[in-house]
Amino acid sequence: MRVRAVVLHEPGRPVGVEEVELDPPKRDEVLVRIAAVGVCHSDVRLADGELGAGRWPAVMGHEGAGVVEAVGVGVDHVAPGDHVALCFVPACRSCRYCLAGRPNLCLVVAEAGARGMLLDGTSRLRLPDGATLQHGLRTACFADYAVVAAAGVVPIPRELPLWQAALLGCGVVTGMGAVRNAARLEPGQSAAVIGCGGVGLQVIAALRLAGAHPIIALDRVAEKLELAAGQGATHVYATSPLDEVLALTDGGVDFAFEVVGRPETIRLAWDLIRPGGTAVVVGLAPDGVEASVPAIEFLSEKSLRGSYYGSGDPAAELPALAELALAGEIDLASVVTSVEPLEAANDALERLRRGEGARTVLVVDEALAGVSPFLG
Repeated sequence: MRVRAVVLHEPGRPVGVEEVELDPPKRDEVLVRIAAVGVCHSDVRLADGELGAGRWPAVMGHEGAGVVEAVGVGVDHVAPGDHVALCFVPACRSCRYCLAGRPNLCLVVAEAGARGMLLDGTSRLRLPDGATLQHGLRTACFADYAVVAAAGVVPIPRELPLWQAALLGCGVVTGMGAVRNAARLEPGQSAAVIGCGGVGLQVIAALRLAGAHPIIALDRVAEKLELAAGQGATHVYATSPLDEVLALTDGGVDFAFEVVGRPETIRLAWDLIRPGGTAVVVGLAPDGVEASVPAIEFLSEKSLRGSYYGSGDPAAELPALAELALAGEIDLASVVTSVEPLEAANDALERLRRGEGARTVLVVDEALAGVSPFLG
């Protein structure tokens, strides 16, 4: 079938909506009619060529939701008409990491994703001239329709608007998991969050739900700090107030979450934690960028660890996160600062490059997304 999709031809070149060819789903694959997609900083890293060479041409997009259109052979957990969120790590459940209970690190997914292919090593996407297109970040959902691995299609309640549900598969599961699975923060422990964009706001929401105190938010943009306070931050700073935070917390926080992906903010997270504390790096840094910390401070038993895609089982956790959103425990709508049509993808990427706004939702199908009153 021929569909509209946002195509990245090469880094540094503006992206735009084009017509491309999409083949039907094969075994263990699903065709999803996309309702809405979130624009994440990982999309910027891909568009700017910062995730490594050779990841283009590609259809972009990895954070989305929609309705199942068709299923391939062997798919029985979803059926046409089901509302679904997309998980961009469709774990194989048989590699050593999956068997060890760490499906977010699935080897099969990592190898296929580096080539921009689905799990069988091939693509369902082509340009009109027949040239193969990659599935950007394994999902390629900046499009009318997407063919994705069945393991990455998660049914969600129909009551949750799809323009909000689009955020579940990246920002929400990543931010919530960083607190619940990577840090395993306990009630009353203190935390700082550096970077209050789409993912950082979900980290703050998770800290609130976990009973953290104080919850300190740091960002250069005043609008984001206002959003952070709305999500549960008890203190907000527009600069890097190391001395103030150390004084407030009697020597440093128990956990600092870096949600930017820069060497200087990783170092700031390290500096903000107390002896015995942990800095959790959630932000995606460009390929080849290095970060450093004072090695002697390991004697104070500080820890520096990464967190990828929530450090848990994203597909298994998504339904419960959807229920939290329905119950009002997670306010998805409040972190969306722009709602625009798919054609505005390049504008959304530019805003992220400038550090503006939190989350942009691109509406692909207004009727399905349930967002028409907000569009425009």
